[in-house]
Amino acid sequence: MDIIFNCPNCDQELAVDQSGAGSQIDCPSCNQTITIPVSGKVTTGPLPPAAEPPSPVPAAAATAASAAAKIPLHLKVPVRDTPGEMLIAKPKPPLEIVQKGAGKRLRIHTIRRAQCVESGHDHFDERVSEFLAQVTETNLVGIHVINYDFFDVATQKMTSDYGIMIVYRG
Repeated sequence: MDIIFNCPNCDQELAVDQSGAGSQIDCPSCNQTITIPVSGKVTTGPLPPAAEPPSPVPAAAATAASAAAKIPLHLKVPVRDTPGEMLIAKPKPPLEIVQKGAGKRLRIHTIRRAQCVESGHDHFDERVSEFLAQVTETNLVGIHVINYDFFDVATQKMTSDYGIMIVYRG
């Protein structure tokens, strides 16, 4: 049978096997030393004052009192039947948005024409078509033309180029 009691320091509910009654343990929540009450009592107040200090332990008894010789006491934390409370509640999206498939995140993919030129052949249109086929029309939000300048290492000049920015849900 278990003894169920509250820590007098932090009020954490603990359960200990009855064989541990009267012994001292460290609270797993606040790490304070507490005395396990006798069966049938629940302590919620301050700790009782200590009697007199213990007498010195002889060398033979010191081995018996070592940590290896002690019987381990297993503390049990009570388990709840209901789920714990939520600390931060996230609002649910409106039903109209969920029905349209907007539960997916907005994403952006940019394709620059300069990256599609291989061995003098321009594969810009093919790459754009392949990507749009992967996204599908239902997830497509918008396609925007972009102009940008970059430093061409081969010619050592600033060059103007174009590309597209695709906004989609996915």
